[in-house]
Amino acid sequence: MADVLSQSEIDALLSALSTGELESDEVNKEEEKHKIKLYDFRSPQKFSKEHIRTLELIHDNYARVISNYLTGQTRQNVKVKIETVEQITYEEFIHSVQNPTIMTIFKMAPLVGTIILETNPQFSLQIIDVLLGGKGDRKVLTKEFTDIDKNIMRQITTGMINNLKLAWDSILEVEPEVETIETNPAINQTLAPNDPVALITFSVEMNKRSTFINMCIPYLSIEKILDKLVVQYAFRNDDEALMAESREKIEKGITKVDVEVIAELGNASITVDDFLKLTIGDVIKLDNKSSSPIKVYVGNEECYYAKPGVVGKNMGVMILDITDKEVNGYEQ
Repeated sequence: MADVLSQSEIDALLSALSTGELESDEVNKEEEKHKIKLYDFRSPQKFSKEHIRTLELIHDNYARVISNYLTGQTRQNVKVKIETVEQITYEEFIHSVQNPTIMTIFKMAPLVGTIILETNPQFSLQIIDVLLGGKGDRKVLTKEFTDIDKNIMRQITTGMINNLKLAWDSILEVEPEVETIETNPAINQTLAPNDPVALITFSVEMNKRSTFINMCIPYLSIEKILDKLVVQYAFRNDDEALMAESREKIEKGITKVDVEVIAELGNASITVDDFLKLTIGDVIKLDNKSSSPIKVYVGNEECYYAKPGVVGKNMGVMILDITDKEVNGYEQ
């Protein structure tokens, strides 16, 4: 409690102000030192602004990663974008999600405890419709999820959760592991109601529809690695080192992509009757000489000229040259 000034002290203060011995700004500064900041003990702020910013950077990258993943799974253009990162209580999170919904509960060592990925019914039913042969444009009606629906979404959310490795790679090596799927938020009692959590909300745009995904990370899960969530800013003058690091990250990402490679020995045209009469030992004459190079396709694109041969006990090809189709087309 502030001290009460006596009448003589008040007179001395007023006299000092009137004579100019004490500036009014100095009085204001003294008052500013004693300003009181409100603090809510029921909802303490465990995450600092820097922690929230780092989580936002990590999951902004994660949004791009799962955009590519969902596009590949659905064969449709899917755009995922991070919307908000905020601290709330676990009770507020549970009350904010729909019922029923798909809540994938997983662990992510070395983080402790469980984390929740919540995909709302609109998103889940749209994904299920696409994977079962639909176009994902049906009117979404809230309904209970069947066991088949849960199994389909478990495969999708497991793939999404595994991609957290890439997003967290620059901060920490993590090992996600899916535990279970729940559809009723009320029965999921993994945390106390007042426990603080970081709620990360993503918007998902697919087939001109916008839905949302939520990730709930408890403070207790990341309490021991908070020091790693402090972004270290460093200025680098060595452009070559920066390029080498970027190249290494790109190569690391590319090496995990499966690509179909086909070596075409040549072509031949035969009648259906001859095709039906083919037996073991028959020879089909191709339009390419044995001494001529063959074409190698990566995906559906012609990329290399190669020479066929044997590598150990296996058949293989030796790359001779690059076709440079795009370059040739540009020069013409």
